[in-house]
Amino acid sequence: MRHFLTIVFCLFLASCYGAGKRGGDSALAIYDFGPPVEDRAVPGRRGELAVEVRAPIWFDSLGIEYRLLYDEPKRLRDYTRSRWAGPPAQLVQQRLIQQLGLMPAGQGRTRCVLRIDIDEFIQIFDTPTSSRGVIQGRVQLLDRSRTSLVGYELQIEKPAASADARGGVAALTVAVDQLVADLLGWEQQLKSSGKAAACFG
Repeated sequence: MRHFLTIVFCLFLASCYGAGKRGGDSALAIYDFGPPVEDRAVPGRRGELAVEVRAPIWFDSLGIEYRLLYDEPKRLRDYTRSRWAGPPAQLVQQRLIQQLGLMPAGQGRTRCVLRIDIDEFIQIFDTPTSSRGVIQGRVQLLDRSRTSLVGYELQIEKPAASADARGGVAALTVAVDQLVADLLGWEQQLKSSGKAAACFG
């Protein structure tokens, strides 16, 4: 009887430990941003712009990170059973290459470089059941000498449909595609204003 109670107690502790981690004991899930959005692809522009997406060294991991604003908001956490297919900065850069027809920086002679510095790429929980995908950083357009011509502060937020890794990934995917749309609109503004004639002239 004592042996049976010991086993039950151990199982109880294991279940409590697992319940305290987002992701539980399900099989490891690997995520990227899915297929490109076809109606936003802009082919044939590889001679004009290259793209470079940078992030702090602590972002160079596969963890899907989240933050609880209601409980230790300065603490970064990640899901135990969910991972990105690659470091987020690389995934974002690949998405921009696919959608905007750009070339990776350093792989050819282009007029200018679109540089994006990402400071936040995370799912933020405002409450235990309400969260959003957040991208923060800076966008700069650099000429061939890497001098900044123009730029803006990056801040995109999209609501998550569920309070888990799947919801966070979906929200961040929508946020990245919003970034694509914003960059297209920004490019049109620059062309109209002539502020970046060295890149689009």
